[in-house]
Amino acid sequence: MKRLGDILEKAGVKEIFGSVDIEIHSLKFDSRTVDRGCLYFAVKGTASDGHQFIPDAVRSGAVAVVCEKIPKNPERQVTYILVDDSSYAKAVIASNFFGNPSSLLNLVGVTGTNGKTTTVTLLHQLFQKLGHKAGLISTIQNKIRERNLATTHTTPDPVQLNELLAQMVEEGCTHCFMEVSSHAVVQRRVAGLTFRGAIFTNLTHDHLDYHKTFDAYLKAKKTFFDDLPGSAFALINKDDRNGRMMVQNTNATVSTYSMQSMADFHCRILENQFQGLHLSMDGTDCWFRLIGNFNAYNLLAVYATAVLLGEERQNVLTQLSLCEPVDGRFNYIRTPNAITAIVDYAHTPDALQNVLGTIQSIRTHKEKIITVVGAGGNRDAAKRPMMAKIACNLSDRVILTSDNPRFEEPEAILDDMKKGIEPQFANKVLVIVNRKEAIKTACALAKPGDIILVAGKGHETYQEIKGVKYPFDDKIVLNEVLGVGVE
Repeated sequence: MKRLGDILEKAGVKEIFGSVDIEIHSLKFDSRTVDRGCLYFAVKGTASDGHQFIPDAVRSGAVAVVCEKIPKNPERQVTYILVDDSSYAKAVIASNFFGNPSSLLNLVGVTGTNGKTTTVTLLHQLFQKLGHKAGLISTIQNKIRERNLATTHTTPDPVQLNELLAQMVEEGCTHCFMEVSSHAVVQRRVAGLTFRGAIFTNLTHDHLDYHKTFDAYLKAKKTFFDDLPGSAFALINKDDRNGRMMVQNTNATVSTYSMQSMADFHCRILENQFQGLHLSMDGTDCWFRLIGNFNAYNLLAVYATAVLLGEERQNVLTQLSLCEPVDGRFNYIRTPNAITAIVDYAHTPDALQNVLGTIQSIRTHKEKIITVVGAGGNRDAAKRPMMAKIACNLSDRVILTSDNPRFEEPEAILDDMKKGIEPQFANKVLVIVNRKEAIKTACALAKPGDIILVAGKGHETYQEIKGVKYPFDDKIVLNEVLGVGVE
């Protein structure tokens, strides 16, 4: 419970109608969940406008309303707070309501198209091994130390987010590592948070269904760095051409990491095998349990971040070498007859190219690569033919199948993917709508030594069809068909 006047600081308040000397019991932005004594945020969304539901919120017990437009017939017993941006105000007020927990943590945000989940998960693992109490906010899971919590979005809404950060502080955490999605930046979900550091991994084609243009997508990522305080560090992938653009206007101290040129933090691959990566990290040779060029970048970013947070370099490398691969990211099965099956979340053109490129670099070129891949419904349709083309270019056989069709027809999604198949590759492609049958077919086609990649869903344990999430796990299906556990 907080006094209304005490939680409005820096929220962009233009005008207040009513008393601020009232107690606020909770924060709500969905009128259906409003309870007595709450502060209701009227936010304009993509599907509806919260201003329409102000009367409902008041009838349900809201004692104060944050809005961009005062209702025509405001209730006299309710306080109305007029702002320019309700989303921004919601984030800042949520932070104030929960005692600005981010300022009490070493909060590091990771943004980019690919690598966010792996980077934050490895950072959480690493700092726990280094003896710190750490929190994690990611696509796969949220964690307070080793305790798992449910997750619904890459970056939670500001109320959930600040409540979670406050729990971390209460339970003694000193660090928190979180994914920061482009949606979260645009929707102001991270406004009001105090970041100790930010990491940029890379920027490739994704989410254009939401951002419409690549430039808008880039600007969303850049805004995260624009808003960093001077006390923060900004760590960028120098090998991505968009890295320098991210920090053009930042107040943070900029550091770089690279595998291709001189940088503040550098590594090179000595060996890349299914058993792991042998890297030279700033001149020190280390083995790591992760696989692939893209994971070398992730490991380098994690190492650099730990050093920037004041950890001793050799100790960081020792503990990082013990960290486990992330669920759904290049997890693999080895069968007794030497078939290798890989499950990976790769759901963008660049991610698929990275995973298949890694498999190409590891194989001896006698093995066949069989790729099972689809594309999600109600998402960026432009990437569908691109992903099919990449799969054809880098695989010996391709099976196009359903991913999470959501509210689209799977056949329509696959028709979009087929547009990326060049005539010379037509004979290597099968289209099997049923994902389980597609995986079974890939396993039946595989001969000893061959490599199967099942891409797109990774850690997910469901398939979303017409608004219903049906149980489905690529790893379980492969285990049933091949009879071997996933590592």
